[in-house]
Amino acid sequence: MDTNIQKFQAFVKTVDLGSFTKAAEALSCSQSGISRMIGDLEKEWGVTLLERGRTGIRLTPDGARLLPEARALCDSYDRLQSSVDEINGIHSGIIRIGSLSSVATHWLPRIFGRFLTDYPDVKYEVLLGDYAEIENWIVEGRVDFGFLRIPTVRNLDTTFLSRDPLMAVLPKGHPLAELDVVPIEDLCREDFILVEKKSRSDAGELLKQHGLQPNVRFKTWDDNTVLAVVEARYGVTILSELILRRNPFDVEIRPLDVPAYRDIGIAMRDHETTSAAVRRFLGYLPLRDDMVNNFLAGMGEAFRARTLPGDNPGTDKMDL
Repeated sequence: MDTNIQKFQAFVKTVDLGSFTKAAEALSCSQSGISRMIGDLEKEWGVTLLERGRTGIRLTPDGARLLPEARALCDSYDRLQSSVDEINGIHSGIIRIGSLSSVATHWLPRIFGRFLTDYPDVKYEVLLGDYAEIENWIVEGRVDFGFLRIPTVRNLDTTFLSRDPLMAVLPKGHPLAELDVVPIEDLCREDFILVEKKSRSDAGELLKQHGLQPNVRFKTWDDNTVLAVVEARYGVTILSELILRRNPFDVEIRPLDVPAYRDIGIAMRDHETTSAAVRRFLGYLPLRDDMVNNFLAGMGEAFRARTLPGDNPGTDKMDL
């Protein structure tokens, strides 16, 4: 979906429903996302559209003047999209997705919520796997596309989505938790819990790059099992920010002393030959994530100091 249309929809829906929260629910977006889009419009147009106060929001005179035009654009876009969809026949069918468990938990529900509203007859099949399994499913045609770490091992058509920081995970009260950033060499001296299946884990790749060999005490594929073992004080680990969101375990999370991350993207055999339903679904991917900035802000200056200039290729760079 065109980003300007999304901004217009945010503006119109906020006015119609009288609050950012209700507009966010209607558009399957976060409240901060709605506020940001309207703020972007105000900057682009050089006007104030809404006045925000304790009693809620209300249109400014400029906002009232521009609202009918914005509403007309949204209505026109909806009619246009419906015609395109009818031509392409994407109101039914199935979309098969290979996904990491963290993506399925934290991204896909937000995307599904909006897409299912627009296309209620489209069905989904989501297969959970590790990097190697998802790549194999794409090559074999078992899934239409997959979310995984890029660059891929196989020669696939990939698009970068987001940089996912790797974090140290420690038992509550662990001495290393007193540090602003945790040296990876110190983690290797502790009993290490490794998340690994068929392909090398993110933590394993990171430590290998730095010539380090962890003292692996326990290895498993399940993220929650790893967190439970760390909580029980049997070791430490390294997991990505996306895995750690909303985790119910009583553990300490700290930045590492080296730039550490995984790049998550989508991959498919050939974007040009994908179905119209898949291409339309991919257009909803920008709705996936408004939580990362809040999480990283909570890590403080110590984490931001580890993100080097030019180290991040950006987010939402999609040419779909």
